[in-house]
Amino acid sequence: MPLAVIDIGTSSVRMAIAEQRPDGLHLLESLSQGLTLGKDTFTRGDIGPDTTEDCVAVLKTYQRKLGEYGVHDPAAVRVVATSAVREAANRLAFIDRLYIATGLAVEPIDEAEVHRIMYRGVRPQLSPALLDDRLLVAEVGGGSTELLLLDRGEVQSARSVRLGSLRLREQLLGVGQQSQRYIELMRAKIRGFFDDIDTVLDIDTFGDRCRLLALGGDLRFAVREIRGDWDGEGIAEVRVSQLQQLTERVLQMSEDEIVRDLGRTYPEAETLGPALFSTLELARRLKVRTVAVSGVNLRDGLLTEMASGQVWGPNFRRQVIRSALELGRRYDFDEVHATHIAELAGQLFEALREQHRLDDRASAILQVAALLHEIGRFVATSSYHKHSMYLIANSEVFGFSPADAQLAGLVARYHRRAMPKGTHVGYGTLDRDGRAAVMKLAAILRIARALDVANDQRVRRVDCHLDDGRFVIEAAGVRDLSAERLELAPASALFEQTFGLSPLLRGGGRT
Repeated sequence: MPLAVIDIGTSSVRMAIAEQRPDGLHLLESLSQGLTLGKDTFTRGDIGPDTTEDCVAVLKTYQRKLGEYGVHDPAAVRVVATSAVREAANRLAFIDRLYIATGLAVEPIDEAEVHRIMYRGVRPQLSPALLDDRLLVAEVGGGSTELLLLDRGEVQSARSVRLGSLRLREQLLGVGQQSQRYIELMRAKIRGFFDDIDTVLDIDTFGDRCRLLALGGDLRFAVREIRGDWDGEGIAEVRVSQLQQLTERVLQMSEDEIVRDLGRTYPEAETLGPALFSTLELARRLKVRTVAVSGVNLRDGLLTEMASGQVWGPNFRRQVIRSALELGRRYDFDEVHATHIAELAGQLFEALREQHRLDDRASAILQVAALLHEIGRFVATSSYHKHSMYLIANSEVFGFSPADAQLAGLVARYHRRAMPKGTHVGYGTLDRDGRAAVMKLAAILRIARALDVANDQRVRRVDCHLDDGRFVIEAAGVRDLSAERLELAPASALFEQTFGLSPLLRGGGRT
């Protein structure tokens, strides 16, 4: 059965239909219809009724197309919305209207999910040359710019900047587009945004090893305009000098001229100049001579996820862990101790799968909480578990939504002896499933900490089984466990309350 993704963006609604074959996904058809969602949101704060009904009409047209391909199962269609919908004051009313009119459930996706999809789409395309270097993946969208920093193919950091080509244009509406003043203000705003990014990403330390990989329709157009021989597949490169020449030419053109002379639609003409200049500014700061451009887009990544059925697969979870480690190093954490506890927590999580019935997302949340549960010591040793919760919940971990970060922060907060209470900040606002997940994961984390109470990493592998209402933990190759048993006694209360099992620690056996 074919799969379909509909992307409700800032200036258009796009649909891609593909089918899974033995040799991979094959695109069957791609459609795009311009809309003014971003104009509405970025100027008036909400999506107007006329724009809403225009979106309904587009979705109904797409539904007829889906019917032609025999796509009738709602599970085979995913409809997502980005910043223009996510930031609209009436987003719930907008989403509800689309559902009532079409039956399609729209998901506003956050920055963390966009970064995950970017990584999933780009990673298979990277050549050995790009894998050898640091790589800044950048997409200047209509409402925001997404940045993903890779080091030898592994995620080092991810950032979202409220700098978008359409957002920027709407902010400068009072200035004539072709005027020198407009160009100067646009450049000043873009450079101001990237001044902050310089500090966050520490670009000055990149050296000569960093490359720039740009995504987005504006950059794909630029490559075709410069080279004339690119079919949009894979990755193509252009010289920065060529990109600069095209950018300066576009900035001197009116939207009518861009439509007439360059063959762009009016929504595309509105975003072209700011998107090209933003990419050019990034290239200047990275001191690169060429810019690589990928044909991958958001819909490609979403289709790949739908076809594979995997979101929190092993490779993605590894990137999440790597990002958490970078965060821990920023707060000068005890990396050896933290990684060991995370490993023990992972072993316990696997041993208890039948009892906790949690998924791989929960496993990643536990790993991050285990790695970062003591970073609050950077603030103060007193009540450091609360400081840890705050830092985790308010930091960016690649692949984590704000809800994921909140859960990880709460799990870290309860790694000590206090029991979760409805009056506690964050915990009381969770739904039942969220509260249950925090209790289960925090109970596991407490046991893992007890197994390394001396911070000597003696307990490296545990074998677990149930025995008459007890959860038996056998520490392979360790005979004297007196310190661990002493710590396990008070740490077991939450575990017993949550799972109805009493932990029992045994030593001996081979490693």
